[in-house]
Amino acid sequence: MNKLLLTIASIGLVTGACAQQNPTAMKYAPIISAELAKKHLSIIASDAFEGRETGKAGADKAAHYIADEFKSIGLQPIVNGNSYFLDVPLVENAFKVTAFTVNGKPFVSGTDFYGSGSADAKTVTATDLVFIGYGIGSDKYDDLKGTDITGKVVLFINDGEPFINGVSKITGTDKKSDWSTNRAKRLQFLRSKNPALILAAGPNVVNILKRFGSQIGAGQLSIKKDAAEPRTQAVVYNITPDVADQLLKNSGKTYTQLKAAIDAAGEPQTQTIKADVSTAFATETKDVKAVDVLGYLPGNDPKLKDEVLVISAHYDHIGLMPAGSKDMVNNGADDDGSGTTAIMEIARAFAKAKKDGHGSKRSILFLGNVGEEKGLLGSEYYTDHPVIPLANTITDLNIDMIGRIGFDYIGKPDSANNVYVIGSSMLSTDLHKVNENANNLYTKLDLDYKYDDPNDPNRFYYRSDHYNFAKHGVPIIFYFNGVHADYHQPGDEVSKINFPLLAKRAQLVFYTAWDLLNADNRPVVDAKK
Repeated sequence: MNKLLLTIASIGLVTGACAQQNPTAMKYAPIISAELAKKHLSIIASDAFEGRETGKAGADKAAHYIADEFKSIGLQPIVNGNSYFLDVPLVENAFKVTAFTVNGKPFVSGTDFYGSGSADAKTVTATDLVFIGYGIGSDKYDDLKGTDITGKVVLFINDGEPFINGVSKITGTDKKSDWSTNRAKRLQFLRSKNPALILAAGPNVVNILKRFGSQIGAGQLSIKKDAAEPRTQAVVYNITPDVADQLLKNSGKTYTQLKAAIDAAGEPQTQTIKADVSTAFATETKDVKAVDVLGYLPGNDPKLKDEVLVISAHYDHIGLMPAGSKDMVNNGADDDGSGTTAIMEIARAFAKAKKDGHGSKRSILFLGNVGEEKGLLGSEYYTDHPVIPLANTITDLNIDMIGRIGFDYIGKPDSANNVYVIGSSMLSTDLHKVNENANNLYTKLDLDYKYDDPNDPNRFYYRSDHYNFAKHGVPIIFYFNGVHADYHQPGDEVSKINFPLLAKRAQLVFYTAWDLLNADNRPVVDAKK
């Protein structure tokens, strides 16, 4: 019986949504225009908004701009019944290393190394360290076999083991193995052994310090917990090979020599080495103000208006460049000024339809997320503290970068008529069909599913706000134009936006939303997360 009901529901949704073009929907879709997009984006991606970094004045200015737009077109405030702003309680933790000396030689944070982690004020001193090779603890290869590193300073090579024909010479596993590619897994493994300090050495640290050294020690944002959790995990210092050589000085071997020995023998070279190490560090903490922006348009059907479709985009970006840069502002016109512009345009189209007596059956929540660039924080907070129960949320249509042409399409005939669609069938085959049918009937874009895979090495499925809905079982679609040369660069300017393409992509979201909002049945969740 249940299987039959699911099948009937699915048929009802799809056939009701896509039988033919809807002239009413077609009347309001043109409200989403290149001209209106340019108007909004020229404001929120201007230098005056200072790159809209979460917790900074520019993001607050953008939040008020969006809220003012929601109010002007008739969206309702829904937070506590009278506000467009959902407070997202954030805390900034800045990890600071105040001293680090090895065998009497001082090293400077941001120049010779950079630290990561979160720890209470602490001083670590040692007269020896444990060199643990690649820091691998698999069944086939264990750098810690017979070695206790509790309370010790440990040094490991954070540069990947050698491969022959795609197979690790060390572990015998291929490049898809977690041990071969996932450095986070190695750190998790090492931290579980409770060392006092982890030193991760690799030549890539040199380039990181050259590019980002001036930003070392900047605070990291996270959602504030109700109670402070004890900071017990070992912190990590990412160090250059030169610093590693100073640590290894009393062994008579260099970082390069020890790495070569392991690579040649294919066996652990774990050993204790005399070294005077002293360091002091602490985490500085402060509260940060941030808000999601919510605009609500209630549905008209007494039986369906409690169900809601979320249309989301993040309005934050990465802020200002370091002092002295030629172009100081990371304007984020595409990322994600384009998505923010799109949800304001789509909201205007639906609000006008409702005002004219053509409101949708279900309700719509337009959600401007903060903190996406800091780790999907705004959407995480919303989905953990939803204003409308997630059980009533039928879908999240998330828009993140729809104003440019990605690398894959440069120079191709369809370069200005495409969009990447991610996640549409990962939870609901119904949802996938609705989006396909809306495109076939109205916008006729090239829907590219290249990145529609949770195992995609770019991990786009996990990298925008839709993911926080998906992990709670809410079907999602992520609309995306792909990465381009100005991604997270000051060159992501309004002047480079293709406004007709932005509008057409936003119209696809509008038409898909229209069908979902007015279908007899919500999308059935019938696929794996």
